[in-house]
Amino acid sequence: SRKEVDIERSFTFKHSGKKRKGVPVIAANMVNTGTFAMAKAFSQRKMMVAFHKHYGNTYIENFFRDNTDKRDYSIYSMGISDNELDKFKSVYNKQAPNLDFVCFDIANGYMEKFCDVIKKFRFNYPEVTIIAGNVVTPDMTHQLILSGADIVKIGIGSGSLCKTRL
Repeated sequence: SRKEVDIERSFTFKHSGKKRKGVPVIAANMVNTGTFAMAKAFSQRKMMVAFHKHYGNTYIENFFRDNTDKRDYSIYSMGISDNELDKFKSVYNKQAPNLDFVCFDIANGYMEKFCDVIKKFRFNYPEVTIIAGNVVTPDMTHQLILSGADIVKIGIGSGSLCKTRL
């Protein structure tokens, strides 16, 4: 029967070693989708949300401090610039026990620097589950996993404003 279908799955992540049970759906880290309100709604169904990158440190820190029951469904998103890494470090130093997932989101993951950042981040934060992307080929997916990514984002946009599609 349709009402007996269970779409929850159990995962053990390769590098962080973390275990998670939930529905394998992640809301994208776009401004109108990757929000705190969406995280609160999705967490009720055991689905995840990758926050957009534009929240300030205080907002992120407060969310992770005040919503520890939702942390398994909340993903901190960032780019690979020094400023983004510094912002993460600041938030992590205050919220380490509550921050399990990080999404490195760049438009085109085919850069040596991207893999280097993932390797260095994995070394510095071995307990964090890393999501990295965006790529579209098996070779680059494999390279990101070898670099330390636990999850790889597949797809390079075809959105109306996405310049990488060209």
